[in-house]
Order: sequence, then structure tokens, then C-alpha cells
Amino acid sequence: QEQLVESGGGLVQPGGSLRLSCAASGPTFSSRAAGWFRQAPGKEREFVAAISRIGSITTYADSVKGRFTISRDNANTIYLQMSSLKPEDTAVYYCAVARGYYTGTSSTNYDYWGQGTQVTVSS
Repeated sequence: QEQLVESGGGLVQPGGSLRLSCAASGPTFSSRAAGWFRQAPGKEREFVAAISRIGSITTYADSVKGRFTISRDNANTIYLQMSSLKPEDTAVYYCAVARGYYTGTSSTNYDYWGQGTQVTVSS
């Protein structure tokens, strides 16, 4: 079973940057795609970005395209570099492990989830 731990959240001013990390432990993480989702207060969880098993394919929500970058290393960690942050990016951010090679936007195709890390964009 995969276990995921997010870190790197915090308070940042509009226009600032943050880098989220998700450390994974488990036997299958390196052979699966993975992604980031977020949930703002009173809203449904939404897709942010996904990355394939070896990092050759990335997918982004239109709302973050050009501002966020997803990546992964060989040590079972995925990252979300967030730049030009806006107040509407405020949310709890979750990393998740996909079913096999899935890099799409549907949360139902992600099996394992972290506990989330809070990102607040405010002046």
C-alpha cells in the first residue's frame, strides 16, 4: 500500500511562489503516474496536474497552465512548483497515486491520497 506525505505549503503573497513536495513510500509508486489535486473551502476537489511514470507526460488544469510545474525524481517524490500565485489558488493541496498509467483529471482514477497541505495566497 502506498503512503504519501505532502509538505511545503504555507502563506504567500499574491505573485509569490511555493514548491510542494510529496514523499511516497510503497512498492508501486515508481511504476505509476501521480498527480496533484486541490480543494478550496466550500468547493469540490479539483484536478491540478498529473505526471506519467517516467515524467515524459504532464497534464495541467487550464487554471494553472503556465504557472505551475509538476515533476518527479527517482527517489519517490513528486513536486509541484507554483509561481505567480493568486488568491484563488488558496486551497488544501493533495498528492495522489494514479491507477497505472492514468494521467487524466478524474479523481476516481487515483487510488492513494496524502493528508494534504494548506496553501494560502493573501496579502
